[in-house]
Amino acid sequence: MTNPIPLYQLAAEQKSADVTDWSARISWVVAILVFVAFVYWLMRQGWKWRGSLQSDLPELPATPAGFGDEPPILTLTGRYHGSTTAGQWLDRIVAHGLGTRSRVELTLTDQGLDVVRPGATGFFVPAEALREARHERAIAGKVLPEGGLLVITWAHGDKLIDSGFRSDRADEHQTWIDTLTPLTSTTEGTAR
Repeated sequence: MTNPIPLYQLAAEQKSADVTDWSARISWVVAILVFVAFVYWLMRQGWKWRGSLQSDLPELPATPAGFGDEPPILTLTGRYHGSTTAGQWLDRIVAHGLGTRSRVELTLTDQGLDVVRPGATGFFVPAEALREARHERAIAGKVLPEGGLLVITWAHGDKLIDSGFRSDRADEHQTWIDTLTPLTSTTEGTAR
């Protein structure tokens, strides 16, 4: 039988706890932060590149003088979720601020649709440019339950644009569709 080592000798041995290597940890944290910043920079460059590709899109019309003089047909408050090329729900349009999500106030009159976006550039869609209104469930970067989006198709220059809106009260969407459908069918009929 071997002699056990006395406890006082075990206690006398010098053992130090493992020390954290702070320089390695700091290096890893800095490397990860640099990588994340690089990815965000690439995303921003992609956004700018997309905007330059869409630079042929004409300036957005401003609200005409005297627009607020006539009573509105419909109004809506909610969210603007972006605009895409009509029929291509993933082809986001970022030129002229159309890619910026924001709060929105819509006002429809006989003159057209006024889109007021606090914190972003608003625009005006003349009545003769309105083409269609329908329920959708998705638009570039935003997917909602079935019928969760009100998508209004309108002509701008030689391009058809789908703009996605979500009302604070989703039951308003159908009213907008029912109101815009007769307007768009008469403007399309006169344009042909």
